[in-house]
Amino acid sequence: MSAPDPQPVRISSAPVQLQALEPALEKINSAVGDVPALLAIAAELGQTAPMPGEGSTAKLWELLASVTAVDVAAGRVLEPHLDALAILAQAGNGTDTTGTWGVFAAEGPGMKLEAKRTANGSYVLHGSKPWCSLAQQLDGAVITAHLPDDGGRAAFAVNLKDPGVSAETPAWTARGLREIPSGTVHFVNVPATPVGDEGWYFSRPGFAWGGMGVAACWLGGAVAVARDYATALSKASNNGREPDQIALATLGEIDRTISTATSHLAQSAERIDAGPLEDSDSEGQSPWSDALRVRGTVAAAVERIQSLVTQNLGPAPLAFDEAYGKRMADLSLYVRQHHAMRDDAQLGALALKGDRSW
Repeated sequence: MSAPDPQPVRISSAPVQLQALEPALEKINSAVGDVPALLAIAAELGQTAPMPGEGSTAKLWELLASVTAVDVAAGRVLEPHLDALAILAQAGNGTDTTGTWGVFAAEGPGMKLEAKRTANGSYVLHGSKPWCSLAQQLDGAVITAHLPDDGGRAAFAVNLKDPGVSAETPAWTARGLREIPSGTVHFVNVPATPVGDEGWYFSRPGFAWGGMGVAACWLGGAVAVARDYATALSKASNNGREPDQIALATLGEIDRTISTATSHLAQSAERIDAGPLEDSDSEGQSPWSDALRVRGTVAAAVERIQSLVTQNLGPAPLAFDEAYGKRMADLSLYVRQHHAMRDDAQLGALALKGDRSW
């Protein structure tokens, strides 16, 4: 049922410009399920991928969406690597970015990662960090840790091959993203290089931009599911079974849902590249409120499209089509990085303070 050839996902580029993505997508397609190969491709793409906020944000998001449309897990590998490179570039601290990188900023109950000052004024990390995807296979990570004396949190660059780093084998029972388990990593006096000052990681505009990059990945997954559905309708039609009104209405709703989400990403990319978008733009809107809108819009689109397609195609492809079943499971888990109504509550609080355009 799935389209045989990897196809780019367009956000704002001309179709001819998207052809440049096709060789990378072919490589991704050949490496599905092979994490070391996907990491090698991510490292290669990281050498030439655009940075957000530097004039080609939409092209960056097209890359992320297109890779995820080929394989959701591949997008889940590529996105944090490119995000880490962007964070380190924004900090400008000269960190060597050789190899593959992750970003570990999650917190968990009963766990705390602390940054401690040494006698010579440098930092070491000590403690545990949850939700560290592929930590055993990555070379480095941008990781948040608590500063001494309740000084808040700051970001640090760490070498994950340091002997003081030990990664637990995750008890990963999920059917989605099975090749990318997330687990707890323990740090014992691991040297760490500061990435920005206290609070910089969360307050910089790039934090919001990175969140929208994840949404671009979700969009790519949704586009792939939509293409699965369109392919199924075309195949049925070729076999003499024309789609009924419900099937066509479903495809129409999917089309306008994707168009709306894509337009939102395109507009946000244009606004990001038009200026630095520090605390707020000329309309009083902050980067984070824009990120919440984009992420909420795309997450809702993903869930609606998945619901429509599964309702109309029924159980057969979930039971017998490996690529379709994997995509559905991977995407369902990936989009749960969105915090649903809690993110809407954040957005509502900002809107109440006047951070809105209406």
